[in-house]
Amino acid sequence: QVQLVESGGGLVQAGGSLRLSCAASGRTLSRYIVGWFRQAPGKEREFVTAILWSGRSTPYADSVKGRFTISRDNAKNTVSLQMNSLEPEDTAVYYCAASDIIGTPTIPSHYAYWGQGTQVTVSS
Repeated sequence: QVQLVESGGGLVQAGGSLRLSCAASGRTLSRYIVGWFRQAPGKEREFVTAILWSGRSTPYADSVKGRFTISRDNAKNTVSLQMNSLEPEDTAVYYCAASDIIGTPTIPSHYAYWGQGTQVTVSS
């Protein structure tokens, strides 16, 4: 099975940028659909975006469209989430998840493997 570790979170002012990374061990990440989710306090886990085996991304959540970009680096066995023009509403714990099945990559139950999450805090 694959193990996932997120990094790159932190505290940033509104309008700033962060780049999250999801590093995999145990298996080649290119064999998985990899999704990014986020969860703010008191809210349900929310789909952000996902990247397919082909490298094509799924549609982004409306709340991040045009600001976030997902990408793969197969040589480094990582998937990244570039987050620009951050807003206080983006504050959450961000999780990456991996799935080796075809299904509905926009829902958490599609994914069997999860990282521990990384905190992103955007100050106003």
